[in-house]
Amino acid sequence: MEQYQWILLLLTIFLTGIFFLYHQSPTFNFYCKMFLFNGWIILMATILSPCVALFYGRRVENMKFMRLSVLPLKNIYGIKFMVQGFENLNLKEPYVIISNHQSCLDLLGMLEVIPERCVTIAKKEMLYMGPVGWACWICGLIFIDRKNKKAAMDIMDHVAQIMRQEDLRVWIYPEGTRNPEDTLLPFKRGAFHLALKTQVPIVPIVTSSQQCYYSYKDKKLKPGNCTIRILPKIETQGLGLEEAPALAESTRKLMQETFYEISEELHGEKERIE
Repeated sequence: MEQYQWILLLLTIFLTGIFFLYHQSPTFNFYCKMFLFNGWIILMATILSPCVALFYGRRVENMKFMRLSVLPLKNIYGIKFMVQGFENLNLKEPYVIISNHQSCLDLLGMLEVIPERCVTIAKKEMLYMGPVGWACWICGLIFIDRKNKKAAMDIMDHVAQIMRQEDLRVWIYPEGTRNPEDTLLPFKRGAFHLALKTQVPIVPIVTSSQQCYYSYKDKKLKPGNCTIRILPKIETQGLGLEEAPALAESTRKLMQETFYEISEELHGEKERIE
C-alpha cells in the first residue's frame, strides 16, 4: 500500500507541476496546445481512416469526415470564423480556389468553407506522415513533389484532364509554403496554369492575419476572431497560358489588398471592444 501511496504522491506532484506551468509559462502553454492540435488530428486519422477506407474507399466525398472530426478544434481554442461572400462558391462548374497560407491553423479555415467535391493540392511529404498521410490519401488529396518540377507538372496536367470529367474543385495555396508575414509571397503559377488550361474560373479566398491569436515566433495561441473573405470568381475563358504571369500578379495584388482590409477591420473591432 505504501508503494502505491508514493506513486500517487509523485503523480500528484507531476500533475500539479504541469498545471502550474500551463498557467504560468506562455511557452509551455503554447506547446501544450500545439501538442493537442497535432495529437487530435493523428488520433482522428488513426480511428477513422480504417473505417472510412473499408466502407467507402478513396473518394473526394470523404473530406466531410475530416471536416467533422477536425473542426471541433476551433471551439476548443476559441477561434471564431466570420465568413464573407459564401455565395461566391455556389458555382455549378469546376473551379480553382487559391488562398493565402499562414500556418497549420489554415486547416481549420479551409474546412470551415470548403465546398463539395473539392480536393487539395498538398506536398508529397504529407503522404508519408503515417495515419495523417493515409487519411489525406483516402480523402482524395493530390500530392505533388515540389522538388521535381516535371513530375509536378505531369500531375497538374492529369488534374486538368479530370477536373471537368469529375466535376472537381481544386484548392491550392499559390505561395507554396507557410507565410506568417503581412505581405503575401510571390505566387507560383501552377494554379493559374491549371485554371487557364481547363478554362475554369479562379475563386480567391483570403484569410485575415492570425497575429492577434496565433504566432509561432512568439509562442502564442489564444482565442480570437478570424475573417475569411471569398472573392467573386475571376474568369479565364478565352485567355491563353501566356497570360499566367499577369493573372498571377493581378490576383496576388487583389488578395493582398483584401488581406490588409479585413485584417485592419478586425484590428479596429478589437480596439473598439477594448
